[in-house]
Amino acid sequence: MSELKIAIIAHPKLADAMREAEVAATYLKNKGLHTAHGSIYNEELRRRVKSGEFDMVVAMGGDGTILRAGHLCAPCNIPILGLNKGRLGFLFQIDDRGWEHTLEQVISGDYWIEKRMMLRAEHFRAGESLGTWQAVNDVVIARGAMMRPIHIKASVDNQYLTTYIADGLIAATPTGSTAYAMAAGGPILPPELRNILLVPIAAHLSVDRALVLSEGATVSITVISENSIMSIDGQTPIGMDENDRVDVRAGENTVQFIRFGELDYFYRNLTAHMNQNSMIGLPR
Repeated sequence: MSELKIAIIAHPKLADAMREAEVAATYLKNKGLHTAHGSIYNEELRRRVKSGEFDMVVAMGGDGTILRAGHLCAPCNIPILGLNKGRLGFLFQIDDRGWEHTLEQVISGDYWIEKRMMLRAEHFRAGESLGTWQAVNDVVIARGAMMRPIHIKASVDNQYLTTYIADGLIAATPTGSTAYAMAAGGPILPPELRNILLVPIAAHLSVDRALVLSEGATVSITVISENSIMSIDGQTPIGMDENDRVDVRAGENTVQFIRFGELDYFYRNLTAHMNQNSMIGLPR
């Protein structure tokens, strides 16, 4: 496996992750592998990843680093190995044997590739497209600085669904079902599904239940209020005007994660994360 080419990226605000990325890159170079490392925001390294120079990307950080790696790697069909240096890490497999053990498994080819759907969001104003985005987790339409709820009309495949009066509406992938959508009361979906999950945020006198849409559905979200924003995977919000529309459907890209062991790792991870609550196990 000496021909394997690996890029290691880390979040620059996580000093420990940046140090570990350098150590891991040295570790791999000493084994004869073609390796580069740097910040997730390093433009030269990003260019090299996009050019197809590497066979895989190792992302060191938290879930946010993995999401950014997904945006970078999915269009290039490059798989991602996540090494958790953050707090929660729902997108990581839990393994306390250290990154050396994990990288040895990669070098020996002892892994499998998990493919997860992404969302494609397109923003329209007065019939004109203002841009498109790909999301690993979710597309969120929410109220802006003002505290009052907003009115959001939702249609599915050009059929009117409902109008939400809420703080916002989340359109999530199964991957995103363990993120903001879960915090807003939505169900957890297995990662291999290709459904779109709709979850209202703090609905007021309107539909307050989550809805799972079938594969291939397109949901159109129109804001019938001022004071609203759109955020893709928790990134910098984009301002929306009254009557702006966002169309969300399954994206053309697929994010690929490197996984180890049995296929049921997701449920073991889920249980471990849920049990992080410090009150679990205490007598009542």
